[in-house]
Amino acid sequence: MATVLYHLGRVSFRWRWFVTLLWVAVLGAAGFAASKAPAAADEGFTMPGIESQKAFDLLEQRFPGSAADAASARIVFVAPSGEKVTASGNRRAVEHLVDEAADGSQVAGAVDPFQAKAVSKDGTTAYATVSFKTGAAELTEGSKEHLERAIDGARDAGLTVEVGGDALATRPSAGGTAEVTGIAVAALVLLITFGSMAAAGLPLLTAVLGVGLGMAGIMTVSEAFGLSESTGTLATMLGLACGIDYALFVVSRYREERAKGHTPREAAGLAAGTAGSAVVFAGLTVVIALAGLSVVGVPLLTKMGLAAAATVLVAVLVCLTLVPAVLGFWPNAVLSRGARRNSPRHRRKQRNEDSGGSRWARIVVRHPLPVLLLGVVGLGAVATPVTDLRLGMPGDEAKPTSTTERRAYDALAEGFGPGFNGPLTIVVDAQGSADPKAAVATIAKDVQATDGVVSVSPARFDSAGDTAVFSAVPSTAPTDEKTKDLVTTIRDERPGIESKAGASFEVTGKTALDIDVAEKVQASLMPYLAVVVGLAIVLLLVVFRSLLVPVKAAFGFLLSVLAALGSVVLVFQHGHGADLLGVQSTGPIMSMMPIFLVGIVFGLAMDYEVFLVSRVRESYVHGHAAKTAIVSGFKHSARVVVAAALIMMAVFSGFVGAGESMIKMIGFGLAIAVLFDAFVVRMAIVPAVLSLLGDRAWYLPRWLDRLLPDIDVEGEKLSREVPAPTGPTADPDDRPLAEPVPIR
Repeated sequence: MATVLYHLGRVSFRWRWFVTLLWVAVLGAAGFAASKAPAAADEGFTMPGIESQKAFDLLEQRFPGSAADAASARIVFVAPSGEKVTASGNRRAVEHLVDEAADGSQVAGAVDPFQAKAVSKDGTTAYATVSFKTGAAELTEGSKEHLERAIDGARDAGLTVEVGGDALATRPSAGGTAEVTGIAVAALVLLITFGSMAAAGLPLLTAVLGVGLGMAGIMTVSEAFGLSESTGTLATMLGLACGIDYALFVVSRYREERAKGHTPREAAGLAAGTAGSAVVFAGLTVVIALAGLSVVGVPLLTKMGLAAAATVLVAVLVCLTLVPAVLGFWPNAVLSRGARRNSPRHRRKQRNEDSGGSRWARIVVRHPLPVLLLGVVGLGAVATPVTDLRLGMPGDEAKPTSTTERRAYDALAEGFGPGFNGPLTIVVDAQGSADPKAAVATIAKDVQATDGVVSVSPARFDSAGDTAVFSAVPSTAPTDEKTKDLVTTIRDERPGIESKAGASFEVTGKTALDIDVAEKVQASLMPYLAVVVGLAIVLLLVVFRSLLVPVKAAFGFLLSVLAALGSVVLVFQHGHGADLLGVQSTGPIMSMMPIFLVGIVFGLAMDYEVFLVSRVRESYVHGHAAKTAIVSGFKHSARVVVAAALIMMAVFSGFVGAGESMIKMIGFGLAIAVLFDAFVVRMAIVPAVLSLLGDRAWYLPRWLDRLLPDIDVEGEKLSREVPAPTGPTADPDDRPLAEPVPIR
């Protein structure tokens, strides 16, 4: 592989105009296709194979045209202090709002709270439900403005009016400035690392192009595959971070080869053959982890994972071809000022200079056991809160108090009880029953008699009269553990109730759906880990030709991901430091967060493993002793790995400012996971373990050595095939370092 990528790098450098124009043409074509592609329809969240989803499907089948996915607005009225909404003036304001809202062109109906008995017992709070004929995405601005004017009229009358539901819901983006902030910090880190504006700008330029191409592709196929806005956010997040990091490693290796005296094109080829090989396998581990999300069986996760994996593949291709091509335009510009002058003193200094990475590696090599114990114990302590992990799905209660949805949620909870915001939906299938109405009445009576149920609503039948649906309001909040126990109790008592009623029923609704999703994700976590970790160990076995190094890499990943999950629980569930991150409400961790974090962090962790350990193995293969190879590998790669980690942390941290709790939590989890994995696991635990193992770290049985393909990631064959630099040549692309190359 190193030889193939070496020639690819040389060809891209030589035919730089063709390669660059080809990528620009591809980006232009993708952008044009994206601009003409229709936007994806919001298909909502689905998870096949759980009871809640089956009940939703039954509702759609038995209640055709009921617009189960239609938009709605729950308008909450709170009377001024000391007054009641039933007072004549307040009542007139509420009724006027309902009448005005019902006149909207897309409104299916508006329910008067006084007729529907939707008034709290103390008379201070009431709510009206406005139903629409279409989904929230299809609502026109005119319809929204019509409803907002009606609401403003009620507010002018002195009532506090808040709106829940999805009709007027706030649509937060990923923070708006997240990408800009990440790029700005990445530019600063690159500038400090390389000491050259060109060297800092090149990874940013190629990464932005790769992300642009990936996002254009996602927008082009979004309707065909039902890709959501969150899908694009994840692809941007990972594409930008990986694109910058991959280009960073190639540029860094190019500078290193130039410092050895290689000509520009030769250095570009060697950088693509060595660092490029590591990029290929690092990218493959990320792709495996992201594509493996399909194992969970959640369509949303599958789409997000595959779209992000495609963007990472684009980043790898850009790194292997466009980066060498751009280096061909300005081969000396990416070098430091001293390297451009190319004085003998500078070359001697660079060869003999001791880097911070090598000094750190010597400390670890001298004291491997204390470093190993400190790293493992420290991460273990941070991971402790995982034992208290509670899963759920964020709702209006997790939104900032500045949003009307959150204020409506709080008002309803105060006026009608904490369980009012999370009613359970009971779907009764009475087909085949001699008396469907009696069967539904029996089920409703028994459900209402269950401890923890405050009330049940009147049943609503379908046109055939053999299927009914009613709501059961719990006494506890949707995210309370007691609500989960209530759902379990109702389902456990179901056989006896169904036998008595002569009809079957299922429990669904958002609260039950959240519970079912959490249970399915937990059940899928171990199979997912087995698939992803197993495939990655095989891949690393091929890369490093070692039995112990891949296993060590997997255990290191488990430490970092558990510590990251522990930190997420500490902040988003327990509330420690929540104010600093702008977290308005604490509660259960998003159900998909653990498996999502596992997939992405595993890919990123293997990135650092490949980049760092491949340099150690390269030194070992070229004849250094085991411990000397650790120091040598860290001398050449530690600084770049640290820069790469800081860049990824900057990109991910930018998303912590998002208004959407899901993106905020993911951004924080990924940033803290990179911190633990790069600086504790890869920079401390990995060299400590390699030092303790010595030569045994690179042991591979002969029979397995014969079976594994020889991909030569370290570029051992290149060191024999590539001639040493011999000075100026007739090839204009092979001018020696001392000859300035004009910008063309």
